[in-house]
Amino acid sequence: MTDVEIFAQERGLIHILDDLKRGALLAQDSQAYKRYNYYSEADIRYLQDEVYHRWSQTGTLYYVVVMSSLAAAIQGMDETVVNGAQLLYAEPFGIQSLPGQPPNRESWLLGAVNSAPYLCCATFSCWLTYPMNQWLGRKKTIFVCCLISFVTCIWSALTGSWWHLFIARFFLGVGIGPKSATVPVYAAECSPAAIRGGLVMMWQMWTAFGIFLGTVVDLALYYVKDVNGIVGLNWRLMLAAAGIPGLIVCLQVPFAPESPRWLISKGRYEDAFNELCRLRFTRVQAARDLYYIHVLLEAENEMKKGRNRLMEMFTIPRNRNAALASWIVMFGQQFCGVNILAYYSSNLYSQSGFSVPAALAASIGIGALNWVFALPAVFTIDTFGRRNLLLTTFPCLSVCLLITASAAWIPNKSGKLAGVTIGTYLYMIFYSPGEGPVPFVYSAEAFPLYIRDIGMSFATATTWFWNFFLSITWPSMSNAFKPQGAFGWYAGWCMILWVLILLFVRETKGKTLEELDQVFAIPAKVHAAYGVRQITYAIKKYLLFQNPPPVDLYKMAAENEKNDARRQDTKGYVS
Repeated sequence: MTDVEIFAQERGLIHILDDLKRGALLAQDSQAYKRYNYYSEADIRYLQDEVYHRWSQTGTLYYVVVMSSLAAAIQGMDETVVNGAQLLYAEPFGIQSLPGQPPNRESWLLGAVNSAPYLCCATFSCWLTYPMNQWLGRKKTIFVCCLISFVTCIWSALTGSWWHLFIARFFLGVGIGPKSATVPVYAAECSPAAIRGGLVMMWQMWTAFGIFLGTVVDLALYYVKDVNGIVGLNWRLMLAAAGIPGLIVCLQVPFAPESPRWLISKGRYEDAFNELCRLRFTRVQAARDLYYIHVLLEAENEMKKGRNRLMEMFTIPRNRNAALASWIVMFGQQFCGVNILAYYSSNLYSQSGFSVPAALAASIGIGALNWVFALPAVFTIDTFGRRNLLLTTFPCLSVCLLITASAAWIPNKSGKLAGVTIGTYLYMIFYSPGEGPVPFVYSAEAFPLYIRDIGMSFATATTWFWNFFLSITWPSMSNAFKPQGAFGWYAGWCMILWVLILLFVRETKGKTLEELDQVFAIPAKVHAAYGVRQITYAIKKYLLFQNPPPVDLYKMAAENEKNDARRQDTKGYVS
């Protein structure tokens, strides 16, 4: 209580000292309301609701979710409107890639135009995340990014050559990169721990909705005729339509709360408390979170002094383990092959025998399944956990890609169409609740706060670099290896990624943002050994129907520490 009084005096918060004292007790012990009579019946009811009715939250918090979801939908539309538009602009721009041809200039140029935003994200814009967040804050960064997305979508619609379209789409990446890194962090910093995963994964669910909406827009605008001498009005409207959600988000941002964590990091405690009061039901909850964030930020500010944070992301084992795990899930989000379908499904269906309108309609199915099957992940990601969802779905993704690859050998046209459609649709069903939502949720919570901006920039730059790699190489790869080899390549990578996740990706379910240090402090070799033992455990339990004792990661870590201590003692004795 003395510490709280000193804190209130230093920060000019004497007028809320009573709330801070009650909140500080809860920050120290979440069950304090059961032991002290400082709390009203309303306080107790809402504190219990955090456990038993965790989806009962304030309207302001859900406003944040809606705004973040629309920001995600922008990204989905930015990614997928080009899927249908390329069927129309490729030929007049002289970059049409015909099936059966060896890799050529046209196939590489088509890939370059499609991948231009992701080249910008990987090399430039993602690294703007940290300075933009430092100078502008979370919600103003989102505003600027959405405005850039709106302007560049209109610009893309006005282009007259492939290189002009490449430039416009490259600058679209300036709006995509920082936004993709900021929105999940913003949602995480506004959310209570009990539903953080579910709310943060709204990013992926509504990105999936944007992908679906983009395919709907493509089909709806396909039949638009040229008017008043405008050539290619249909594909121009497709590209321009992706900017509309960005304008809507720009209008929403002024009414949204700023991240309390960011405000506290800037010394704006009064503003942070007011924003927390908007995000929580009671002042006690707001005071608890304010004081908890303050104490942890003070500790982390001490850690930051005189340190190279970029260097420490890789040299400190706890941070390095988080970076490795984030890299694996972000790399996996691309090398599982999903954006082949997001960017090239219309081409794939067209080459398999569909007419262009039918190919666009089939692509709507891809977007719809991606969105619908992301919905269960909102409730399962905090129940089953991030790692378990990935380990369950990756083998299924591999099988689905092999089905799609095998369908290319079917001589009958109807059989080929059925095989390709079944394989791709099943793929989206398994992708959406697993590798779809997990990477951004995982990366937003894996890093400690003092390097979180840099860590999220690293994670998003990873996914956008490999997104660029996949999208620029696919037209040439599918021509060189045929669909059988190209899909088989990514099916193999799905199994490699399953092994990497088993060994090196830690579970983060149910932890507060600041309680993950213990999880990532466990040495990588210990966690890898834990993953191998899980295989043995699963074989005994589910194949041999035995009842083996469960594998305990923390017990293994404690044993490893004891063994290391013994070895050190032995070395000292011998010396």
